[in-house]
Amino acid sequence: MNGRVNGGAAGHLLSRLALPLTRDKADTLLLLASALMVLAPHAAHLPLWASATVCATLAWRASITLRGKRMPPLWLLLPVSLLSMAGVYGSFHTLLGRDAGVAMLALLLAFKLLEMHARRDLFVVIFLSFFLLLTSFFYSQSMLTALFMALTIVLLLATLMTFQYTNDVPPLAQRLRAAAHIVVIAAPLALLLFIAFPRLQGPLWGLPGDANGARSGMSESMSPGSMSSLALSEDIVLRARFTQQAPAQSQLYWRGIVLSQYDGQTWTRGARAAYRRGEAPDDVTIQLRGQALQHEVTLEPTGKRWLFLLELTAPGLRVANQRVIHSDELEASTQEAMHARVRYEANAYPDHQVQADADEKRMAPWLRLPAGYNPRSVALAITLRRPGDAAGSVQAVLTMFRQQAFSYTLEPPLLGHDAVDEFLFTTRAGFCEHYAGAFVVLMRAMGIPARVVTGYQGGELNPVDGYLTVRQSDAHAWAEVWLTGRGWLRVDPTGAVAPERVEHNLARALPQRAPFGIAGLGDFINFRNDRDSWLAQLRFGANAMNNAWNQWVLDYNPDRQRSFLAELGFAFGNWRAIAALLGIVALLGAARLVRARTRQDPADAAYAAFCRTMARRGFARAPHEGPCSYAVRLQAMASTPRQQAAMRDFLALYGALKYAAPTEQRHAAVKRLFTLLTQLR
Repeated sequence: MNGRVNGGAAGHLLSRLALPLTRDKADTLLLLASALMVLAPHAAHLPLWASATVCATLAWRASITLRGKRMPPLWLLLPVSLLSMAGVYGSFHTLLGRDAGVAMLALLLAFKLLEMHARRDLFVVIFLSFFLLLTSFFYSQSMLTALFMALTIVLLLATLMTFQYTNDVPPLAQRLRAAAHIVVIAAPLALLLFIAFPRLQGPLWGLPGDANGARSGMSESMSPGSMSSLALSEDIVLRARFTQQAPAQSQLYWRGIVLSQYDGQTWTRGARAAYRRGEAPDDVTIQLRGQALQHEVTLEPTGKRWLFLLELTAPGLRVANQRVIHSDELEASTQEAMHARVRYEANAYPDHQVQADADEKRMAPWLRLPAGYNPRSVALAITLRRPGDAAGSVQAVLTMFRQQAFSYTLEPPLLGHDAVDEFLFTTRAGFCEHYAGAFVVLMRAMGIPARVVTGYQGGELNPVDGYLTVRQSDAHAWAEVWLTGRGWLRVDPTGAVAPERVEHNLARALPQRAPFGIAGLGDFINFRNDRDSWLAQLRFGANAMNNAWNQWVLDYNPDRQRSFLAELGFAFGNWRAIAALLGIVALLGAARLVRARTRQDPADAAYAAFCRTMARRGFARAPHEGPCSYAVRLQAMASTPRQQAAMRDFLALYGALKYAAPTEQRHAAVKRLFTLLTQLR
């Protein structure tokens, strides 16, 4: 019995759906579609229960519309709304801020659709949708997001226009074209304001305190497994463009954080690496040789202070609106955390020498090892050590990594108390942090100062725009050793085990057809390795477009605005020329709008031409005469039956066009008007 009832209800609903929709139902469904497009981008960051509530509310409202039922009463909506606000507070522990505020707006928009009783409520929903649409830029400002927002604006404008019609409504396609036309007309003014209106310092789409969410990236500590988690992320860290040809992949070491202190489990920054403001630390001697690699770096917002510099970037780095701080371990950072993209120009010297003349006693901090850890590794270091030949000792460890059964993997086994011992003698499988950490432990056990450097290695050169893209998957750790008379030297033990990681990229160093998962990244690896297929070219083109969007739209900061306007002023002579040009553009735009508003309707133009033709023949239309009464008078004055029929058909068609003709037939009817006018002439 219950099945028959449910089947009958479903059949009743389907039968209603099969019937033509009334105007009220069609307009309401269009409003729901607009609200759905506004709410859709927020599904990625709203709590699951909030997204489910919004979807259920929209489905409920659509069902009410299609079934022709009454709206739910206030006594039902009020508890649901209060319960949802309590859910927001439970999820975010506040009702203020970005995420909590957006969640409440999304829920309120959905609930407002169930509480529309007057025409005013329709406009409240639309304007609330416009406001909620802006909040999407809190989470993404990509080119695809902007395109989706533009399409949503067109649909919202079409919906707004729909509720302005009192009689016949044009087809949806025509309303969408009119809305798109409005957007196109507004685009030049928006572009002018974007270029010339004073820019605000910092990100426009942000709120104090919580607008910059947590971001993954390089940490100030390193333990086994920390780097391999970054290798699974394709988030972009920086983009670089070289003045001349980009260097080889094996030279692309982007220096970040130096880890000098080891407690047996974790590498951390040394306590003695005090910051010094200025060009460079006074007690660190640097000799730069050869030709510099001139390049520009665009660093993505990280929420942290660390800069990543191509080794070895010359001192004197300048970052707009930031104070650069150097450490005696050649780290570079800013005084304030970077919540927006920063751009800086740098010169890197692959041929360099650092602290070659330093006193050996000063190297003591880079010789310390924790007591009671890794005894077998210390014993191994003693057997590999070449007395009096530090460089030979370094090569002995690299030869061991190269010749023995060590493997490079993203999923190494877990390590215990003596992590280096277990790695060197038992598991022999690890990622870059395993090899860099174990190498530094062996060096220090040999009496050779050494430290771990973390950053990024490599990058992908885009042949479309010439930018080198460095991603989180390029995260890397290597070592530095100090040799008497030679200073600090970079040694990458990962290159001894997996040379393709250094010479090419991570994807080339891992199995080509590994299954999906942490162990191999699966088909994605092959996707990154393929650079010649049409799919790769499409990917490069999309990356280039996104980079251009970032460079010229999102990074149009006050400095770039001043520079652009200065160049524009130089091109046009002075600021008065720019003001005159902008004034001319504004006048032309205003004239175009006035012309559009005063443009005569084609049917009225044909009727005016008809009246002028009849006036020349002595049959002028009286001011009080309408088309019908004018037609009656003209019929008596017509000289031939053909002329009489043409006048009758013309005036009858014009009257129908002005007062009763369907919109779909208007174009053909206007064309027929001019045909009849030609016959009369």
